[in-house]
Amino acid sequence: MRILHIISQAPDFTGSGKFIQQILFQSAKTGHDNFLVAGIQGNFILPKDLIEESHCCFVRFDGKDLNFPIAGMSDVMPYESRVFSQMGPQDLAAYQQAFETKIRQALDRFQPDIIHTHHLWIVSAIARRLSPGIPMVTSCHGTCLRQHVLCPAISKKITPYLKQIDHVIALSRSQKQEIVRTIGTDPRSIHLVSGGYNDACFFHGPKAFDGLVELVYAGKLSHAKGVPWLLNSLAKIRHLPFRLHLAGNSSDREKARCLELADILKEKVIYHGPLSHDDLGNLLRSAHVFVLPSFYEGLPLVLMEALACGCRLITTALPGVKELLANDDNPMVRLLDLPPLQTIDTPFEADMPDLEARLAAVLAQTIHEVQTEPDPDWDYACTKTFPYTWEKIFSKIDEIYHQAGFLNP
Repeated sequence: MRILHIISQAPDFTGSGKFIQQILFQSAKTGHDNFLVAGIQGNFILPKDLIEESHCCFVRFDGKDLNFPIAGMSDVMPYESRVFSQMGPQDLAAYQQAFETKIRQALDRFQPDIIHTHHLWIVSAIARRLSPGIPMVTSCHGTCLRQHVLCPAISKKITPYLKQIDHVIALSRSQKQEIVRTIGTDPRSIHLVSGGYNDACFFHGPKAFDGLVELVYAGKLSHAKGVPWLLNSLAKIRHLPFRLHLAGNSSDREKARCLELADILKEKVIYHGPLSHDDLGNLLRSAHVFVLPSFYEGLPLVLMEALACGCRLITTALPGVKELLANDDNPMVRLLDLPPLQTIDTPFEADMPDLEARLAAVLAQTIHEVQTEPDPDWDYACTKTFPYTWEKIFSKIDEIYHQAGFLNP
C-alpha cells in the first residue's frame, strides 16, 4: 500500500514528530511504501534509516520556500518558530501556497493509495481539498485543537475541509469529545489510538540508590508545561536529598526564565538540553521519579517511556492522563488535580501558591518513599506499559486502514 504521510512540522523533536517517525518505521516494517511531506528548518537532518530522501518533499523554512521560521502547532516549540495567531495575511498565504505546492508534487510523483496527515489544522485541510477522492486519515495530537481556539478566523475557513476527512485518530476519549465539539466531526469516524513508546530505547534495569533521589522532567521548558511551577515547588523543599534533571529546549525567552529559576537551586538542578531517545532512556533508567507538571497535554508519550524505565510518576490529572492512569491504585503514580484555568494552559495567578504547596507536598512524600524503598513496582510498570509499544500501537492503526477498506483483509 502506498501511503503519503504529511506533517507541517519537522518529523523530529516534538511529540507529533516522534510519533510520525515511528509510524513511518512501523509502516515500512509492515510492508507499506511510504512518502513524506514535512516542514523543516535549515539545520534539519533527516534521521538515519527513517525514509529515503527521494521519497520526501520538504517545505523549507530557511528562505528557500518560506523566509520565516516554522509555524508551530504549539505556541512554544523546542526550536525557533512562528505563532499562527501572530501571522499576517501575507505570511499565512505564503505558508498555504508552499504546502499546497509540495503536496501537489507528492500526489503527482507518488500516486498514493491513502493519505495519513497529522494535526487537524491548515495542512490537513489543504490535503483534503487537493485530494477529495483519496481516502484520508488524520492523527490529532491535541495541540491543533488549541489553535482552533486561538485562531478562530483560520478555524472557520478550514473546518469545512476538516469535516470531510474520512477517519480521525484521537488519543483519548476526552480528546474525541473535543474534536466533535471543535470540528463537528462525525463521532463514528473517530478512532481511539493512544501514542506509544520505543521499547528498544525505554526499558527497565537495576535502580541504583546512594541516598540522593534523582528526579527528571523531559519536554519543552515552558510555562504551559509547568516547569516554573515545578522549580518553585522544589525550592520549598530544597533541604531534601534530591537532584532534578531537566531535559529539553524551548524558545529563548521561556528557556531563560526556567533556567533562571533553576539557578536558585544551584547544584540540585542539572540542565541537559535536548536529548536523543537513547540518551533519555539512559537518564530515565538512572532516575527514580519522573515529573510532568503540564497544564495542557494530549497524551504525553513520555509517561510511558518513564514508566517503562521504572520511574515513579508525578503528573497533573489532565483528561488523557486520567484515562490512562486514574483507575490504578498504585503508589507508582500520583496525580495532581488542577484548578480551573484562566486560559487553555494558564492557571489563575491567585491559585499558584496553593498549586506550589500541593506539588511540593507530593514531591516530598515521593522522595521519602524512594528513600524507604528505592526499588519500583516492576510488575506494575511492565503490565501497564506492555500494550503501548509502537509495534502494538501501529497494529491498531493498520486495523483502522483495514476497517476503512483501504487495505484488503
